[in-house]
Amino acid sequence: AKYDHCGDQVSYVINRNINFTNVCVKRCGFCAFSRSARSSSEGYILPTEEIVARAVQAKSLGATEVCIQAGLLPRMDAGLYSSIIEHIKAAAPELHIHAFSPEEVLYGSKLNKSSIRDHLLVLKRAGLGSLPGTSAEILDQALRNRISPGRISVEKWVEVVTTAHELGIPTTSTMMYGHVELKEHIAQHLLLLQQIQRGTMGFTEFVPLSFVHKEAPMFLSSVGADGEQEPRAWMRAGPTREEREIVHAVARIVLGPDFRNIQVSWVKEGREGSIAILQAGANDLGGTLMNESISTAAGSAHGQLMRPSELRQLARDAGRVPRQRSTLYETVATASESH
Repeated sequence: AKYDHCGDQVSYVINRNINFTNVCVKRCGFCAFSRSARSSSEGYILPTEEIVARAVQAKSLGATEVCIQAGLLPRMDAGLYSSIIEHIKAAAPELHIHAFSPEEVLYGSKLNKSSIRDHLLVLKRAGLGSLPGTSAEILDQALRNRISPGRISVEKWVEVVTTAHELGIPTTSTMMYGHVELKEHIAQHLLLLQQIQRGTMGFTEFVPLSFVHKEAPMFLSSVGADGEQEPRAWMRAGPTREEREIVHAVARIVLGPDFRNIQVSWVKEGREGSIAILQAGANDLGGTLMNESISTAAGSAHGQLMRPSELRQLARDAGRVPRQRSTLYETVATASESH
């Protein structure tokens, strides 16, 4: 199925992650990145000038995209999201801005006292290119209520992404697995994404995200004082390697021609894990990232940067042909042309 849908190429994008604050009004059980406004010693907020400087530096290093996500700042200026986009576009108009999860879009619409549609239109006019389809976790409301009560609902997540697609704003799609979900939850999640895609064709890719447990609050709360999991513990320590390969392979089969691109997250899977997953059905390695804070905070040990040359070698080691792409999967350079 992999070769029918995408041939033997493996794509990647040169990008930079900018997580401009870790201060957040919410407390999701899987998130080790966020801090409350009260724990100011560990909380940070990047000024807009620093966000722009990082974007400009990324462009000078060959990036075609900046990916911007962050915590939900309490008492945030209602115009901050659009202001960030406008300032980056003024300094680096060629950069594609891939920014703001459905959770952030919903938060911004509430701050602006506007509909999701109107808020997305404001962001698009400012220069937003696409949305990361994160904050999905597992799209089952009962399960979400267990792991992240107060998180964006399934209904609102679907509303944000489908409205974005209607407005010509493409999004990615994701799924976090390896915690408390059952196989039925994964199947339902995939089928819901398939249903949305068949209606809008607005998803650029699907990205399975394995749960990183080491610093996740909900995992730590299920471990005894001696460090051993108690018999009644309800939380898994992430998926096995076999499960990771199976999830990507099943995603390739189920999503089939509706999703050309299945991405492996190298920051979660590491080099050897990524090679195995490419061989199991994935065809995209995501981005160079340059700075990755969220998985790293949760305990991922695979670094915050993978250079383009390393991504190309990884693809070759999986027996595939590397291809540098844009956010929207247009070819930027073939293996022989890229730096």
